[in-house]
Amino acid sequence: MRAALVQLTVTDDPKANLAQTLAFCRQAVAGGAGFVLTPEMTNCLSSSRDHQRAVFRHEGADETLAALRDFAAGAGVWLLIGSLGLLTHDADGRFANRSFLIGPDGGIVARYDKIHMFDVNVSETEVYRESASYRPGGRAVLAETAFGRVGLTVCYDIRFPHLFRRLAQAGAEILTIPAAFNHLTGAAHWETLVRARAIETGCFVLAPAQTGFHAETAGKGRRTHGHSLAIAPWGEILADAGTEPGVTLVDLDLTRVAQARGRVPSLLHDRAYEGP
Repeated sequence: MRAALVQLTVTDDPKANLAQTLAFCRQAVAGGAGFVLTPEMTNCLSSSRDHQRAVFRHEGADETLAALRDFAAGAGVWLLIGSLGLLTHDADGRFANRSFLIGPDGGIVARYDKIHMFDVNVSETEVYRESASYRPGGRAVLAETAFGRVGLTVCYDIRFPHLFRRLAQAGAEILTIPAAFNHLTGAAHWETLVRARAIETGCFVLAPAQTGFHAETAGKGRRTHGHSLAIAPWGEILADAGTEPGVTLVDLDLTRVAQARGRVPSLLHDRAYEGP
């Protein structure tokens, strides 16, 4: 299986973002990819809740989702839409941060709502409260594909290894971590965390990321780390996309999952314990 990591620098304009995403997806397919992956918040990055409310749509009306489903069907490829910001019917008005796995017929094979919310104080000038705008999901998702079992996660989930262990013990061979990772925490932690999740689980990890400065019409903008990564089950870096938008191709050999787990079968070694 050849996979393609699509690295984007989205703005707060979903239409412009879609045009760039489709261009990179076409480039990925031209390069032989059968599985194309885009980052977290493929449709829009905005710090303004009013702007989000104005441009987000409910799942059934979202133009990005519809267009990428059509693309997958036309190209006959699997497509992970890293995530989309979507309207919900929640009484408190919060949005969903939802990842989609699309099959080669354009059908939605799996949906995953990001569980862990990025509520952090990165610095005195960078404070994030994702839970104020997005409501967390509550269900881990494992999907069957023609090439293996895929466990879905999003960005900040990476800091909660029990989620990845549970997916792997349920049969995941590939873990996806689409991200819009902060540039400061990314420089310090991104590569280490992505490689750790692969080593702990014996899975391939595919982590398409946002990169660079994301301009906004109704906010100050933000910076993301880039460096989309593909990691082998033994922890080797198979691909690092650097900091420019574009497409990175990587070939996956799923027999390496069994090889890694056979060498260190830690997924079988859980023990009950007491305390603290």
